[in-house]
Amino acid sequence: MARKLDPEEKIVNAAMRLAASRGWRGLSLADIATSAKVSLAELSMHFASKAAILAAYGRRIDAKVLEEVSAEEMSAETARDRLFDVLMMRFDAMGDDKEALGRIAADLRRDPIASAPLARPLLQSMGWMLEAAGIDSSGIAGALRIRGLAFVWAAAFRVWLDDGEDQSKTMAELDRRLRDGAAFLERVSQFGVRRRGGDARDAA
Repeated sequence: MARKLDPEEKIVNAAMRLAASRGWRGLSLADIATSAKVSLAELSMHFASKAAILAAYGRRIDAKVLEEVSAEEMSAETARDRLFDVLMMRFDAMGDDKEALGRIAADLRRDPIASAPLARPLLQSMGWMLEAAGIDSSGIAGALRIRGLAFVWAAAFRVWLDDGEDQSKTMAELDRRLRDGAAFLERVSQFGVRRRGGDARDAA
């Protein structure tokens, strides 16, 4: 028997479905409510804006990655390799929504005001990805890592949108960006890795 979706799930699913077919910029909250089969009043109880719906989608992806990481054994890997694996898990988790995400990204590039509220949720997601890889995201050093990883993610995301099923271009871009980022962070803060059974030296 299929699991009954809660209203938030229905709304997020409807938003992604409509984004794939119609794009994001001209999509209204009323359109999303209709597609989700909820009233506009009910939608307003869960989300104040389309940006809030995208933030909820990001949290959904975070949860999927964190669940998968908990079942993986990565303690023997370097910090950079763990982070590479975690971010590739994130791309895999978004795979079914690639068309929608591509259209959303294209529309948001033309509307910086609409994309501005998504900056904070992105940084929060990157903090969780660092933690999933066993890298401390707290304090000033953690804030530097989070912002650096956000740039890495954004660059790899742009490649991923146009990449094939093997994701070879995405992996190459991600690996290069992480190597460059690790070298920078090593100079700034020694990367301060909280290892699962190791020390910080392998981060570089």
